[in-house]
Amino acid sequence: MSNAQYETYEAYEPYGPTEPYGPPAHGGVDTPFADPRTAQTLAYGVHGAPDPALTLPYEDTYRPAYEAAAPESLPVLRPAAGRRAARRRRARYAERPDSAMRRLLPQALVVAFLAGGTTAFVAKDKAIELTVDGKPRTLHTFADDVSELLAEEGVAVGAHDVVAPAPGEQLASGDEVAVRYGRPVRLTLDGHRREVWTTAHTVDGALEQLGVRAEGAYLSTSRSRRIGREGLALDVRTERSVTIMADGRARTIRTNAATVAEAVEEAGVTLSGMDTTSVAPGSFPREGQTVTVLRITGSREVREEQIPYREELSEDASLFKGTEVVDQVGVPGVRRVTYSLRTVNGVRQKPRRTRVETVREPRTQIVRVGTRPMPTSVQGADHLDWQGLAVCESGGRPNAVDPSGTYGGLYQFDTRTWQGLGGSGRPQDAPATEQTFRAKKLYVRRGASPWPHCGGRLHG
Repeated sequence: MSNAQYETYEAYEPYGPTEPYGPPAHGGVDTPFADPRTAQTLAYGVHGAPDPALTLPYEDTYRPAYEAAAPESLPVLRPAAGRRAARRRRARYAERPDSAMRRLLPQALVVAFLAGGTTAFVAKDKAIELTVDGKPRTLHTFADDVSELLAEEGVAVGAHDVVAPAPGEQLASGDEVAVRYGRPVRLTLDGHRREVWTTAHTVDGALEQLGVRAEGAYLSTSRSRRIGREGLALDVRTERSVTIMADGRARTIRTNAATVAEAVEEAGVTLSGMDTTSVAPGSFPREGQTVTVLRITGSREVREEQIPYREELSEDASLFKGTEVVDQVGVPGVRRVTYSLRTVNGVRQKPRRTRVETVREPRTQIVRVGTRPMPTSVQGADHLDWQGLAVCESGGRPNAVDPSGTYGGLYQFDTRTWQGLGGSGRPQDAPATEQTFRAKKLYVRRGASPWPHCGGRLHG
């Protein structure tokens, strides 16, 4: 058997009969050829004895592929010798038909494995149509699901992007996968601001996707404008029904105005002077809202008003308890106040103060308050019936004042006599005990004469 690693030979049928093949190609000697099936196999590199019937020498030039070739050029075989060497090699394989089978079987297995691998290779390959943000392309992939496909193609998706079928869904050849990128829209809808996301490519598509009624609406940009990945700011004012009440008449309009003032103007109502509306003119008009126009006329009025003075009290131990002495009389201040007088739709409103100016500051009243205990005993007068005298003079009331305003208190002192007895202020303002004490002192000085009509009561 050959030692060659890579050469493969076919097994040939034995050459015909063992009779001579005819005259040899090299001369006229008729020498029968041996049967190749019984020919002796020589070891590699061993040359047999030259056949005396042949004039050409034999040289075996076969070398296995794994052996390095000699640096010199190989000798050229003569035809007869080359054919003879080939017959020997064919005879060698003809003797062992099972050897050829053993060599062919691994090759057949390799071919079968490659054929099965090719079938699996073809089965794993899928033709997919991938559309990314509206741009389609057909590609071949071995990805098992949508996530693998997007990863292979370097398509990154975020929380606001839409993928259909969803990531993780299995893929089959012929499937279509679509990726739509989300776009931020800073939307101001009827005065309310918010940020929304849309996968639409145009303003019109975004409005439809967001469910915004665009018929009759005001848009801050064209409906056909394309929305880039960076998004855009969009102001939308939908059409609303608003009723304007003015001058005794109601006007209902459909409007997409941005303010109440604009809606009033669209209704054909003019505001002049101090005129205004029942809601802020700059506010956003709402669906079904009723706005009343207020016709206002006004004037101003200036009034002078008093500013109350402050009272400051201090204790004085030289004065009996309950006694107060005013050292400085308080004086109210004066301020000038400006009022706005308005008439709204013919109805006079409550005056509204718009300006205050001080004309004169108030002066504080300073009062001393006695803390000394009041004596109740006066020698020579304690045994008298002072209660009976008080009832006769004033009905027993400490704050009583006669109709003329000259006399006051329990015992109807005049102010001059009261202060001459050490009292302060007016007698009717002093405590009852003090009034009795002063009356006793007066009796000691003048007897019952100060009370000509009731003095007899002192003695029962």
